[in-house]
This record gives sequence, C-alpha cells and structure tokens, in this order.
Amino acid sequence: MNPRREYRGSRVNAFDGIEEGGIRASPSYSSHEIDEHDNDRALDGLQDRVNLLKRLSGDVHEEVDAHNRMLDRMGNEMDASRGFLSGTMDRFKQAFETKSSRRMLTLVASFVVLFLIVYYLTR
Repeated sequence: MNPRREYRGSRVNAFDGIEEGGIRASPSYSSHEIDEHDNDRALDGLQDRVNLLKRLSGDVHEEVDAHNRMLDRMGNEMDASRGFLSGTMDRFKQAFETKSSRRMLTLVASFVVLFLIVYYLTR
C-alpha cells in the first residue's frame, strides 16, 4: 500500500472525533500518543527516502568513476595516435623534401593499401 495513503488514512482516523462544538477524544489514545505515532511514521518515511538517496548517490558516484576511467583510457589512446600521426607527418615531410618520384609513388601506394586494409577490416 502507498505510504502517503496510509499516512493520510491515519490522519483521517485521528480527526474522526471532530464534531461541531468540540473534539471528542478516543478513550484508548491520548493526543500525545497519536502525535508521537504520526511522528514515528513520518520519521520512518524520511529514513526510507534518505536510504534511497544514499543508494542513488552511490550509484552516481560509481557511474562517474567509470566514465572518468573511460575518458582517461581515451586520452591515452589519443596520445598514442597523435604520436603515430606525428611520425607519419615527419615521413611525409621527408618524402616531399627529397622529391624522389619513386619514393613518393611508394609512399602514396602504401597509404592507399593501408587505407583499403583498414576499410575492409572495419567493414
């Protein structure tokens, strides 16, 4: 059953004795016991909510840690790629400086073959 509905039901029961001209108290419960019972119920509801928020914040913390690890790995991989590409660019510069047509043809052909291999492997 819904805790709010139970709480509302208990409040209705607590004020059942109200009539025009005054309050008719229940013989078995005093006003203090009813208030204490309502407070205990509200406290239990708040404790449940706090526990839920605690679990939720723990889940968010784990998710953030996982994403941070993933971003660190991606950064390391990007650094490695940057090193590879910088080496390739150095080779390009060296090839263009020598202006050897045979060397240029070999370099372009090797890049085309490499591109085709990567294309077919990822397809």
